[in-house]
Amino acid sequence: MSRSIRLTQQEADPIGAITASPIVAIGATLAFVASVALTIAHWNEVGSPFAAVLAIVLVGLAGFVAAWSASPARAPFTADRLWLTVTLAVGAAIAEYVSTIGENSYFYDDFGPLVIGMMILAVCPYCSWASLVFAGLTSSAVLSILVVGGSAFVATGAPAIALIAVGVAPVLTMAAAAAAYSHSVVDATLAWHREANRAALKHDSELRSGLAQSGAPSRVSVLGREVLPFLAGVMTAERVSLADADRARELADALRRALRAGIESTWLDDLASSIAAAGGVEPTVVDPMGAAVELRDDQRSVLTALVLWLGDAGRARSIRVSFVTDSASGCLVVEADRGDHPPAKREIDRFVAVARAAAFGAEGQLTRENVRVQLTYQAGA
Repeated sequence: MSRSIRLTQQEADPIGAITASPIVAIGATLAFVASVALTIAHWNEVGSPFAAVLAIVLVGLAGFVAAWSASPARAPFTADRLWLTVTLAVGAAIAEYVSTIGENSYFYDDFGPLVIGMMILAVCPYCSWASLVFAGLTSSAVLSILVVGGSAFVATGAPAIALIAVGVAPVLTMAAAAAAYSHSVVDATLAWHREANRAALKHDSELRSGLAQSGAPSRVSVLGREVLPFLAGVMTAERVSLADADRARELADALRRALRAGIESTWLDDLASSIAAAGGVEPTVVDPMGAAVELRDDQRSVLTALVLWLGDAGRARSIRVSFVTDSASGCLVVEADRGDHPPAKREIDRFVAVARAAAFGAEGQLTRENVRVQLTYQAGA
């Protein structure tokens, strides 16, 4: 729990945060448009045009800071960038209050609370849920002071507490939504990290203890059980027949093929064999260039977790892992025919988030017939 308080989506899912950066720019643009539109809508209440224009300028600055800070080239998005964005938005609300002081008959057409809430919501992929809640509460406290100061001029004559509730509702609502999003994404990503690590550690433990190999004897060991008795029989025989010579040639060819297959096999082939030995669905590995050996340890852990998870609990009837590589990048596709208990779309999305954190470009697709996860990566990265 304490870890999820400090983490942001950008830290738990860096590539997902990169894809969210255009949303910040869109939110900033909408906030600026809303400030202009609402200022024009209640221009008859504006007593200080300078303060009104200043409020719009501050909204534009807040949006620019948010979009600039969320740019992938300027990662990571630090807490001071959040507070600079919120401070500028609160400054816009104060300037708007000054521009209409003594003339503001209604609070519902003020853009200050809306802009602050939109800014907090826009940057939620880059902030922890605790900081988003604190930003919402702090800005709501400032807005409450402004509402109390302007309550004497409101046409409705409603009590101050009701006016405060109306004034801070947009901020608290959007801040709560932002915090809920940040918490749920980070929590789901960490859960997948734990599952991926657990699966990788379990498989590594099985390999170390010899359990994985004991249920799936290699082709060389199987041939050894045929070759050794044959050699013993030849050595004790008075003469070697033509049939013995043909049999020796067959065993030599088979042993050569088995040795070549063993040399060309990768850790992914061993994983497939161990899954089959444990009674799961044996994956079909299509890796003619041996690209699996180029994956980093964290990428191997992610792929191992996905294959083990799909092959367990009846989630898939068959699994196919295929690689396509070139000199600069690689692409691997994991396809599985849905079993009796197929995975849910949310579970696939969680895995995609974990894969992105391991420097994979990940896309997941779930249909009525199969599950497809495509992972891309930089060769040698």
